[in-house]
Amino acid sequence: MDLAIKIIMLVLFFGVMVGVGIYCRKNATDVSGFVLGGRSVGPWLTAFAYGTSYFSAVIFIGYAGQFGWKFGIASTWIGLGNALIGSLLAWVVLGRRTRIMTQHLNSSTMPEFFGKRFSSNGLKIGASIITFIFLIPYTASLYNGLSRLFEMAFNIPYVWCIVAMSVLTGIYVIAGGYMATAINDFIQGIIMIIGIVAVISAVLVNQGGFMEALNGLAQVNDPTVSDIPGVFNSFFGPDPFGLLGVVILTSLGTWGLPQMVQKFYAIKHERDIKKGTVISTSFALIVAGGCYFLGGFGRLFDVDVAKDGFDAIIPQMLSGLPPILIAIVVILVLSASMSTLSSLVIASSSTLTIDLLKGNVIKKMDEKKQVLIIRIFIVVFIAISAFIAIYQTQSKNESVKFIAQLMGVSWGALAGAFLAPFLYGLYWKKTTKLACWVSFIFGAGIMLLNLFAKQIFPVVLQSPINCGAFAMLAGLIIVPVVSLLSPKPDKKLVDEAFACYEKKVPAKQKNSLD
Repeated sequence: MDLAIKIIMLVLFFGVMVGVGIYCRKNATDVSGFVLGGRSVGPWLTAFAYGTSYFSAVIFIGYAGQFGWKFGIASTWIGLGNALIGSLLAWVVLGRRTRIMTQHLNSSTMPEFFGKRFSSNGLKIGASIITFIFLIPYTASLYNGLSRLFEMAFNIPYVWCIVAMSVLTGIYVIAGGYMATAINDFIQGIIMIIGIVAVISAVLVNQGGFMEALNGLAQVNDPTVSDIPGVFNSFFGPDPFGLLGVVILTSLGTWGLPQMVQKFYAIKHERDIKKGTVISTSFALIVAGGCYFLGGFGRLFDVDVAKDGFDAIIPQMLSGLPPILIAIVVILVLSASMSTLSSLVIASSSTLTIDLLKGNVIKKMDEKKQVLIIRIFIVVFIAISAFIAIYQTQSKNESVKFIAQLMGVSWGALAGAFLAPFLYGLYWKKTTKLACWVSFIFGAGIMLLNLFAKQIFPVVLQSPINCGAFAMLAGLIIVPVVSLLSPKPDKKLVDEAFACYEKKVPAKQKNSLD
C-alpha cells in the first residue's frame, strides 16, 4: 500500500509535467517563443523559474548535507545569502537593465549579448564554448543524490530513475519550450515549498522539537574539526572563512550563470520586476534557508560519512519519516532536479544553435530550422548528461572521479568568466572587449587549473568552492583595470547600446519598462 501511494503520486506528477508541455506547444513556434516565452512571462512564473533553476537536488541532497555537517546550524547563513545576494540583489541590480538591453540588442542568450554589446563574433563564440563545456557536467550533477533517495523509497535501480527523469523532462521541454518550463517550474516550486516545510517539521518533531535538537547539536564534539565545545551550535560555526566562501560562490555566482540571467530576458512589465523580486527572495528564504537549516542537524543522525559520503546524510535523516512524507520528498527532489535540468538544456542548446552554428557553421538558418536544431540539441544534451551520470555511478574505475570534480568546478568557471563582463557591460560604457576576453580566460582557466593541478594553489584556494569565489571577486577587479588600460571602445557602438536606457516610456526606460 505504501509503495502504491508513492507510485500514484509520481505518475500524477509526471502526467501534469507532460500535459503542460503539450499545452504550451503553440507558444514554441519561433526562437523568441521557444527560448524566452516571447518575452511576456509574468512575475510569478519568472520568479519561480529563477528560484527552481537555482535550487536543485545538488542543494537539497549534496550541499545541505555536506555544509550542514561541516558548519552545523551556521550553514543556514548560506541559504540567507542565496536569498539576499543571489535573489534579492540579483533582481534589483540585473533585472531591469538585462531585460532592456537584451531586447534592444535583440539577444536571446548570454553569448549573443556579449557578441552584440561589444560587436565581436569572437566573444560570442568564446562565451558559447565556455557555456557548452561547463554546463554539460553541471547538468549531469543534477542526478547526483537521487540514487540513495530512490533506493530508500522504491528499492529500484538508479539507472531507471535517470532514464525516466531524462525522458519526461525532454518531452515537456521539447514540446513547449520556455513557457512549458516556466509553468512547470511554478508547479514544482509549490511542491518544493510544501515539501521542505513538511520535512523540517517532521525531522525536528522526531528530535523532540527545535530547542531539543539545538541542545543535542551543542553536545556534538568532533576534534578533527574543532576543540571548541558547542561549535556546531554557534553563530558562525567552526570555519567562518570557509562558510563565507560558500556563501559568495552559491550566492554571487547566480549573477554570471547563463541559465539564471536568461530568466530576466523574459520579463514582461515593470511591475513584474518588483513582484518578481519579492516572490523570488521569499522562495529562496524558504527553500534554500530551509535546506541548509535542515542540513545543520545532520550530526544528530547515525551517518558514517567516511564510508558513505555526504550524500548519505539527508537520506538518513529522512529514512524514518512516514511513507506519505517520503513520497513528497521524492517528488520535491525530482521537482528541484527537473526544473534545473530543463533550464540548463534550454540554455545549452540555444547557445550552441544561435551563437555557434548560426552564421558560422550554417550560414542561412531561418526561425523554423533554429527551433528544430535547438530541439535536437536538447535531446543530445539530456542524453549526454544521463550517460555521464550512469557511467559515473556504474563504473568501478576510480579515474572517473574527475567527472564529479568537474561538476563542482562548473559553477565557479561559468560565474568567474561571465559575471564581471556582463555586469559592467550593462552599467559601464568604458568596458572593453579585451577586458571580457581576459575575464573569460582567467575565470575558466583558473578553475581548470584547480581541477587538474590544485597542488600549485595556496591551501586556502585548493578548494573549488574558495577558488570559484576568488575567480568571481577577482573578475570584478580585472575587468575595470583592463578596460582602463586598453584602447577605448567605439563611442558610436557604446552610445547605441546604452541609448535604450534613455528612451522615454513615460519615464526614462532605465527607471521603468512600461
